[in-house]
Amino acid sequence: MMRQSNEFSMPEGYCVKCKAKKEIVDAVEEVMKNGRRAIKGKCPTCGTVMFKILGGKAAAPTPAPAPAVPAKPAGTN
Repeated sequence: MMRQSNEFSMPEGYCVKCKAKKEIVDAVEEVMKNGRRAIKGKCPTCGTVMFKILGGKAAAPTPAPAPAVPAKPAGTN
């Protein structure tokens, strides 16, 4: 059976203090310096900060198009 689209699943990560996979509480998506996306939050059991790196790079803003170069009139070199 498929999940409903309005149902939100908490991201899951590994807690190094508990040595177990747990759901990340108070999760916030961030963009790291290298442009990759990550989720940062807390372990529900011990409160240690958990960090999960997501696949792919964050969508960069599209660059502005270069100005068009006018064509030279025929007959000029």
